[in-house]
Parts: sequence; structure tokens; C-alpha cells
Amino acid sequence: MAKYPDKVDLYDDRGRVFASKVPVEALSPLRNPAMQKIISYVKQCVTVNLEGIEKALATGEVGGKWCIIRGRSLKLDLVKNAESIADSLKSCLQVTKDDDTEVKVLKGGKHLLVKVPAKRLDAGVEYTTGFTATAAALCCTIVENFKVNLWDADLVHAAVWGRYPQTMEPLGGNVSSLLSVPQQNEGMGYALRNVPCAHIALITKKNAMNAAALSAILEQAAMFEMGDAIGNFERLHLLGLAYQGLNANNLVYDIVKENSKTGTLGDVVVSTVKRAIADGVIKPLEKKPSGYTAYTTDDLNKWNAYAAAGLLAGTMITCGSARSMQHCPSVFIYFNDLIERETGLPGVDFGRVAGTGVEMAFFSHSIYGGGNPAVFHGNHIVTRHSKGFTIPCVAAAVALDAGTVIYTPEKISGVVGETLSEVPELREPLRYVNEAAVSIHGGI
Repeated sequence: MAKYPDKVDLYDDRGRVFASKVPVEALSPLRNPAMQKIISYVKQCVTVNLEGIEKALATGEVGGKWCIIRGRSLKLDLVKNAESIADSLKSCLQVTKDDDTEVKVLKGGKHLLVKVPAKRLDAGVEYTTGFTATAAALCCTIVENFKVNLWDADLVHAAVWGRYPQTMEPLGGNVSSLLSVPQQNEGMGYALRNVPCAHIALITKKNAMNAAALSAILEQAAMFEMGDAIGNFERLHLLGLAYQGLNANNLVYDIVKENSKTGTLGDVVVSTVKRAIADGVIKPLEKKPSGYTAYTTDDLNKWNAYAAAGLLAGTMITCGSARSMQHCPSVFIYFNDLIERETGLPGVDFGRVAGTGVEMAFFSHSIYGGGNPAVFHGNHIVTRHSKGFTIPCVAAAVALDAGTVIYTPEKISGVVGETLSEVPELREPLRYVNEAAVSIHGGI
């Protein structure tokens, strides 16, 4: 039986209705099979840059840029033999013949997409199994298939693993995972938040709605993992995920469409408030002598969800019209400033998004100037403060960018984003999450 009374209508990324009156709990990472599959794929799927390994071996440049071992080289036709490498790698990784191990050859043999069997992850406690098992198995495969002698095997290891374990992460390695090494996580439960927006944008083929959805799923699943979406706070995060990330009741799409031609950020605020009034989420509290009307709500969690949906719509309108990602910190600050002044109610995430915007503007636009929005993630010291409501907007902004930054998403993400876009559930999360929600909602 459903814990919460909330029911929503599900829509796709084109604003088409998918299903009606679905319990919001069908969109929970604890219940939705597609979300659980997405989280599992994030742990299981690893990318291999065979072309990179071949080049590293041929030049001796292993362990990072300009880290060249003079007099050491090994010429192996890895790309040409990608199919046989894939077969041997799969055989090495398999636990049983019928398990879920997969190795796909992509880009004419330049890249491999590896899905490590779930049984390997189940046998341990760390998500790093996907990376370590693939890297180790790949070393074995290359050494055995190409009959590499004892004196050159170390070069193969360096080309695959990079400078690890001398460095904390596999610096210069050619096996990559969406998830960073645990030492880079800011605390318990932060692993799923440590995925740069560049990866998200490329995985979803720069579809802004799907980028926001995938980011929101990872962010809000992390809230459950770190203990923030428990007890009285669970509904806050469920509604935020539904309305902001998954376009429940077509709220994000409607607001974007309404303001698509001439709308400004202020217009988006007005649209958001009007929709909240029309849907009975907020109501007038008091009219001041000046004519200003203050509003109140009987459901602060739902108001936060509506405001979060408006924030995403505002990001899409602002960054989409400029075709540039750099405006998102301004949106985080001024959307919340305007909506608080317009209603007298708290902004998104009770001020944490506005605060995040101030710090993000400083880091990316002011005296620091450290990086464009594509490098940010929910684990970043600048953007980790908001509990799941900021990064989906950044991911959407990166998806809408038309190449306005020096360090492009393609340069930042590289093989990872391009290769993982081959996984349908990661590429089109809205579709698969909606289908899964419909399949289980009768039993909630």
C-alpha cells in the first residue's frame, strides 16, 4: 500500500502523455526497476579505449601525458583484433556461461563497452569491482592473446591501469568508469553524485530533458543512499525527482513551451507561480497595503517540487536562448531571489540552491575562474550543498550548449560519455523509467 497519497501523470521528453495517476512512489529508486537498472549499469559498465592502449604501447607514453618511458615500446594491433580481444575478455570476466557479462566492440574496434557480471559486484562490497575486474582481465587478455613476454607485461599493465597505484586514481589509464575512486567522494553516499555533467550530457546525446532526468535519478538515488531521503524527508525528494527531473504532470515542458519565444527568467517565475496557484499548491495569505500579496502553502514539499521544476525550466530558457551553459549560476541566484520576492515562500531547497549559485558563480566566473559548468557534479565542493536540485539543471544547460567553452563536454568526457550512450536506459531514462513505473504502479 502506498505510503503517500501523491499521484502524477507521466510525460515523455516531447511533452506527450505516457500514463495518468501513477503513485509517486513508482518513481522511487527503491521501487522503480528501471532506476535500479540504471544504478546497476553505472556500477557494471566500464569503457575501454583500445586505440589509446595501442598508442600508449607503441610510444611508451604510459601513466599520463608526457610520461614517456624512453626505449620501451610494443607494437600490437589491438584495434584490428578488437573482436577476438572482446571474446577473450568476456570469457575472462564471466562467472557462469549464462550470466549478464557483455563486451561490445564500438567505433570499428577503437572502443569496448564492458558490462561486468553482477555476480562479481555481489561478491564484494565496493563498486570499484567493475573497473578493477575489467582492467585486470584486459591485461591477462592482451598478454595471452599476443603472447607478450615477461619483460613487456609491465608495459601492458601501465598502458591499461595508468600510473595506479602510485596515484590515487588510474592517471593516464585507458579503462574508465562513470564512478570516481572512493577516495574522491566527499562523504558517505556521494558516489553517484560524483559524475561530471559532461558525462551526463554526452550519454543522453545532449537531449536536455533526458540529461536532467538521468542527473536527477543519480542525485536523488544518492539522497536515499546517504540517508537524506528518509522519514519526514523522503516525500520532499520523491516529489522533487518526479516534478523536476521526470517532468511529472508535464510541468517543466509546459513552462518552457509557454516562455519559449520571448520569455525571460522573470517570465518563468511568473509562470511557475501561476501554475502553483492554479493547482492549489499555494494560496494568498495576506495582501499588504502596498498591494503586495504574500502566499502560503499547506504542502511545503510540493511547493519545493514546483519551484524546482520552474528552476529547471528557467535554466532551459536562459541557457537555451543563449545556447551557452555559463548562465546557470545566475539562474540559481536570481530565479530563487525572484520567486521568494514574488511569493514570500522559500526558494528551491530552502535557500541551498541560491547559495550554491553564489559560490558556483565565484568559482566559474569571478577571480577563481576554475572551470565551466560541464566539469561540475554533486560531489564538487562548490555544488554539493543543494540536495539533488542543482545538478540536473547544470546537466541540462551543458546539453543545450552550442560549443561556447574551451574545454568542451567531448574533451572532458572523452570515451566514457560517447561509449555509455550505447546503453539505452542511460541514454533515454525518461522512457524506461516511465515504462517501469506503469508496470509496477498497480502493486503499490
